[in-house]
Amino acid sequence: MSNHEPLFPKYDAADQESEAELGQEALHHARFGDVETREARGSARASLADRHVGARIRERRVMLGLSQQQLAQMIGVTYQQAHKYERGFNRISAGRLYDIALVLGVPVSWFFEGLSADDETQAVTPRQRMCLELARNFAAIDNIKHQEALSNMARALAAQSAAVQSREAQSHR
Repeated sequence: MSNHEPLFPKYDAADQESEAELGQEALHHARFGDVETREARGSARASLADRHVGARIRERRVMLGLSQQQLAQMIGVTYQQAHKYERGFNRISAGRLYDIALVLGVPVSWFFEGLSADDETQAVTPRQRMCLELARNFAAIDNIKHQEALSNMARALAAQSAAVQSREAQSHR
């Protein structure tokens, strides 16, 4: 028997450690599934939410006629950070989102309106962009009489459009 290899291999601590690591990895995979895939899905959903919240922040900021610099100063961050929030590049902590909501005069839930797990963030339409620009320009008018005049003009034009549409609808019947 001295010429033959032993029936059992010699104990090698390195082999045992690698087997233990493989065992732990298999056990982890059995318990938690494919973690990498799950994390990738989670971050994709998170970035969708981050982009949506950022777009809502920008929408409200523009409606109020604030620049990114002004918003940044009001919430205590740099202009670059405010820009990253609006683009969805950086996530916003709950406390910071609360501060932003206070500054912009909306409840925190307002930032999540229109967000669903199945929908992609929709691009702003030209009409929405025009409405945001109109709101920003209106807010920039200092003279209250001019604001009232513009508001009355918009109301009159809307009423005229509604009357024309009503007449067209009745003529098609």
